[in-house]
Amino acid sequence: MADKIYDLGAGFWNIRGSFRLGGVLDIGTQCSLVQLESGKFIFLDSYKLTDDVRDKVMALTNDGQDVEAVLNLHPFHTVHCVQMAKDFPQAEFYGSSRHHEQIPEIPWADDLVESDAVAKRYPELEFSLSQGVYYISPNEKIHAGSLLAYHPASRSLHVDDTFMSPPAKLLEAVLPELLLHPTTKQALKDEPDAGKQYCNWATELAHQWRETHNFCAAHSSLIKFEIGGFKKALLKAIEKARPKLEKA
Repeated sequence: MADKIYDLGAGFWNIRGSFRLGGVLDIGTQCSLVQLESGKFIFLDSYKLTDDVRDKVMALTNDGQDVEAVLNLHPFHTVHCVQMAKDFPQAEFYGSSRHHEQIPEIPWADDLVESDAVAKRYPELEFSLSQGVYYISPNEKIHAGSLLAYHPASRSLHVDDTFMSPPAKLLEAVLPELLLHPTTKQALKDEPDAGKQYCNWATELAHQWRETHNFCAAHSSLIKFEIGGFKKALLKAIEKARPKLEKA
């Protein structure tokens, strides 16, 4: 499937790309492009841009010269970082400590992507680090934790792995559903109230970002919620999962 770029308005573009598990099953991936109040741009996550999508991005960003930073939000999304650094050599690259360890050839910024310093640098966005679960799990196969980014101007939420939409785009009544990442239970920290921490964090997020219209998840489709739909869908997912998570 060809890569696509979606203009979600107010200076936010979501790029839907390809990622094949074992080189076979395409579960998809994403990055987003955000225009700052300064007129410059940042990327949320890395992706190898090609063909029409690359042309569009280069046209928007003065042939890439106006991209000032790339924020790599998910510790385990590292495949495209090296290519992104080649495409935008002048950009500041932010990542988690795992990015620094896995790809030492990139000149990473000293501030980690999940730090308050980075959040303060980009007031156009709101950030939230998943609670109760490991951001960087000791188990390399557990990817439920991430840093989420919300763009209030376009009402767009960029999230990798932590929350998903059903792969078959199942609908309940007229509202899209949300799912928690299937490894959420295994991702819980070894703390007595980790499940409660996670559920309370996600519940608070449902209220805080209740205006979300564009839901951009890494391995799901781009879906659009009507007013109140995101809050309802996330609260339902948490309510369903809470008994198992709090018992863990």
